[in-house]
Parts: sequence; C-alpha cells; structure tokens
Amino acid sequence: MESILSCLWSGYDLGMTSSGLRERKKQRTRRALIETGLRLFAANGYDETTVADICASAELSQATFFVHFPAKEDLVFADQPERAAAMRELIAGREPGESLRTLLLRGVDLLGVSGRWTIPQDDDLVAVRAQLITSVPALRATALRRMFDIQAEWAQALAEAFPDELDELDAHAVIGALVGAVVSAALANIRRGAEASSMPEVIARAAGRALDGISPAATQPQDP
Repeated sequence: MESILSCLWSGYDLGMTSSGLRERKKQRTRRALIETGLRLFAANGYDETTVADICASAELSQATFFVHFPAKEDLVFADQPERAAAMRELIAGREPGESLRTLLLRGVDLLGVSGRWTIPQDDDLVAVRAQLITSVPALRATALRRMFDIQAEWAQALAEAFPDELDELDAHAVIGALVGAVVSAALANIRRGAEASSMPEVIARAAGRALDGISPAATQPQDP
C-alpha cells in the first residue's frame, strides 16, 4: 500500500512540477516577446517594425507570437486585460463593511504586485511603453479607447458594490478621479526621468490623494 501511495504521490508531484515548468516557460517567452517588441518599436518605429522583425530578433516563430498576442498592438498593451479583470473582480468581491477608499487602495496594491504581471510597475519597460503610447497616434487612440472601456467596467462594478452610497454618476466620477490621478502622476514621474523603482510609491501616493477628496459617506466603513 505504501509503495502504491508513493507512486501516486510521485506522479502527482511530477505532474504539478511539469505544469509549473510549462507556465514559467510560457511567461519567459511572453516576456521575451514584449521586451524585444517594445525595444524594437522604440528604436525603429512602431509602424516600421513588423511581427516578423520581433520574432526574428527574439528567435521565436510567428506562430508562437500569435499564441500570446492576437496582433502587434496587443503586445504594447500586454497585461492590461488581466489587470482590468483583476480590479473588476476585486471591486465586485468587496468585503462586508469595507470602505470605498480601502477597497480601491487594495485594488491599486493588487495592480502593483510585481510577481503577478509580465511588466510590473517598477520595470524599465513601463517608461518605454509610455513613450510609445504618447508618441504614436494609433497607440494613443487605442489607449484612450481601452481606458474608457475599463473605467466604465470598474464604475459599474463600483456602483453595484456600493448601492446605498454611490449612484452610476458617482461611481464614474470616483473611478475617473482615481485613474486620472494615477495616469497623470505616472507620466509625470517618467518625464522627470525618475528611477523605475519609484513608480509603485508614486502610484500609491496619487491614488491616495485622489481618494482623499471623496465624500466621507462613501469612504467610511459601513455597519455590517
């Protein structure tokens, strides 16, 4: 019996290890494509750089590229759909009595967890990507459209999480203030040439400042 159990557990451990190795390899490949792509875009121009160029430089096939990204612009916005979904789910899962300020700051902290994302907030690639988005008209338009869509999703989730404190307009105002403060502060931090390692603190400070101005009725913990 003991030998059978040992075999079963060994097989289980092996399967889990193999799964973990595959996931790490997948993340390394994704990171290689993102880093190569962003640096080529910065050096040679976004429109001038093709998917074939990225794959040749990263020594990966185009088929591999399209496993990770549907199109070239999706590489620039890597992690954004996952980050948006994570924040939306966190808001929807508000803890009983949790204040709006505490909830949203917890969300900002989640988005800053380095090990969770391909490009964490304190990565040098954040500045490279920001420069591309602000300087390439097509990417700037896409960024605005995506940001508006994400804000609408977060605002809807926020209104549903605080039905007695926020109506739809309030929720949109709160999310707009938060996103606007964070994006503006992050871009200012990049323009002044600050170290990438300072970005999480800058974002947390901007979020706190934005939420400090929210009505106490929404920011204070509610009675269970």
